[in-house]
Amino acid sequence: MSEKRLKRKKIKKKLFTKNRLVILNEDTFEEIFSLRLTLMNVFVVATLGALIIIFVTTYIIAFTPLREYIPGYASSKLKKDATELALKSDSLSQALKKNEAYIQSIRKVLTGDLEYAKYNKDSIKAAPTESVQNEEMKPSKADLKLREEVEREDKYNLFEKAKPKANTVLFPPVKGMITEKYNPVNQHYAVDIALAKNTPIKSIMAGKVIFADWTSNTGNVVIIRHNYGFISVYKHAASLTVAQGDAVRTGEVIALAGSTGQESTGVHLHFELWKDGYAIDPSIFIEFE
Repeated sequence: MSEKRLKRKKIKKKLFTKNRLVILNEDTFEEIFSLRLTLMNVFVVATLGALIIIFVTTYIIAFTPLREYIPGYASSKLKKDATELALKSDSLSQALKKNEAYIQSIRKVLTGDLEYAKYNKDSIKAAPTESVQNEEMKPSKADLKLREEVEREDKYNLFEKAKPKANTVLFPPVKGMITEKYNPVNQHYAVDIALAKNTPIKSIMAGKVIFADWTSNTGNVVIIRHNYGFISVYKHAASLTVAQGDAVRTGEVIALAGSTGQESTGVHLHFELWKDGYAIDPSIFIEFE
């Protein structure tokens, strides 16, 4: 036990023994600065200095822009740019999906692989498939009873609600005799109007030309995209007066009537009208005769 006590006393003596740090002038040996120190004081000061350095470094990294200069930390500008790029990429992906849908629609127009839609007073809906058409949809007894009660109440209702009507008015592309009507049963998803050669063909609404070129089956074709999900198609023209990418106004001349393409049987306009990706009967909206 005595040896341990001696060692402790020696360590304590070394830690608390006062030493003097003196700075002298090398030439004159004049004392410039002196400081009394112990090993304990040096240890305490070094520990406090290390803690202060750690605290200051942490503060700089966490709360000041200086952290941008430390390798491994992204700058605020870089984060902002990354966020903007992410938003732009998302909007571009949405635009790409819409363009792909339009391209698919145009491909169907040019190949003749069309789908048609039925129109009612409320909205334009896709025509049901063959399996749904054949399915018998009979109301139940509870439905019939409810309908009778509603009819009895409405019989004495003086304020009948107005039925919704289609408020979209389209400009006739041409005026002439319809030689073949819209007939989805025969897979004729358009109306054919007999015309004199070089009769001006006009746009039914303001829009943008998304296709204007020659095809072997349908000759000169113009496809215009309009608001409200409408796409109009004009086939068998003798010549075109617009190009792809042009903006057209309502009633603007876009082509001259003719009989071009292998499927043409005479001078006429083969006119198709699409709504939300489905071919619909143009005579619902337009009076050709």
